[in-house]
Amino acid sequence: MIMKKILFLITLLLFSSSTYAQFDFAGGMGISFVNNSSLRDYLQINFPSGSKLSTFNSSVEFFIEGDYSVTTSFQLGLEYAYQIYSYTASFSGTYVYDISYGHHKPSVLAYYVISGNGYKFKFGGGAGLRIISLDEKIMNTVNYSTSGFGVLLKAQGHTLLGGNFYANIGVDLRYDLPGEPKNGSNYIVDNSINQNVNINSLSFGIKLGISYFFE
Repeated sequence: MIMKKILFLITLLLFSSSTYAQFDFAGGMGISFVNNSSLRDYLQINFPSGSKLSTFNSSVEFFIEGDYSVTTSFQLGLEYAYQIYSYTASFSGTYVYDISYGHHKPSVLAYYVISGNGYKFKFGGGAGLRIISLDEKIMNTVNYSTSGFGVLLKAQGHTLLGGNFYANIGVDLRYDLPGEPKNGSNYIVDNSINQNVNINSLSFGIKLGISYFFE
């Protein structure tokens, strides 16, 4: 309900205001470093690969984003980010354990903007729905899913390439709470502590991409 109200407010602003009418669109990819203690401990104890997992483990993340200038120094936007993570361990040639997930991260954003001739900086944050689809293969592959909520802080820098095209670099800090993935009524259970595994995480990332500004 809260997300619907926020989306309605953004839509109302987009179609009712003509002052500073400017749209920014961006897309790109990067690397996120994810701290998920529940999943890390589950893998480390039950399916060790021979080397200890780090506190923060890398994953690939893609994003697209559209922002609208409410004023010259304030923007509202929508972002869709997609994170991919996988882990594989082989056990004496008898079988291969594999787990992977895709993490969908749509978010509503708000930015403070500093701009000038050939550059633009954005500082802000947002929140949104978090959806995970996870496949785990021990002998057979089982799909699990879960959804929850997440928040983020984000900063972007854009520098002119030519025309209305800009190169962008961004950093973000995310706290996501998608919860415990399940298949029907079945959860992934860490039997060493007799608890369900969750995909809640703290992450930071760096992204590179291309932007196009409609002015």
